[in-house]
Amino acid sequence: MSRVFVDTSAAYALLDAGDSAHVRARSAFERLRQRQAMLVTTSYVLVETCALVTRRLGLAALSGFREDFAPLLDVVWVDAAVHEAALDLLFERRRSSLSLVDAASFVTMRRGRIDDAFAFDRHFDEEGFGFPA
Repeated sequence: MSRVFVDTSAAYALLDAGDSAHVRARSAFERLRQRQAMLVTTSYVLVETCALVTRRLGLAALSGFREDFAPLLDVVWVDAAVHEAALDLLFERRRSSLSLVDAASFVTMRRGRIDDAFAFDRHFDEEGFGFPA
C-alpha cells in the first residue's frame, strides 16, 4: 500500500468548490481512493487546515471536514524532536516563505519515507516530493 502525505493546500481544495485547484484535487483524491493509498498528515497540518477552513468557509465546513475527511487520515503527532528538526530546516533553507508547518511536513515525510504529496503548495515540489500519479 502506498503512503501519500496530505497537505493543507489539497485538503482545502477538496472542500472549497471555488478553489482554483478544486477539480484537480477531486480527481487526484479519487485516484488515491482507487489505489487505496494510505493518507498521512501531521497534527500541524490539521491545525492549519482547521484554521483556514473555519476562517474561509465557516464552522459547518469544518464539521464536514472533521466528520468526512479527517477520519481517512493517519495523523503523525508532531513531537518536540520533529518540531526542532523543522526549525533547523527553516534556518537551513533560509527562505522566509517556508512555513514551520511545511518544514514539519518535510521532516515527517523523510522520516516516514513518504515520497508523494497530495499538495498544491510549490514548496513540496521544491523539496523534491512528487504529486501522486
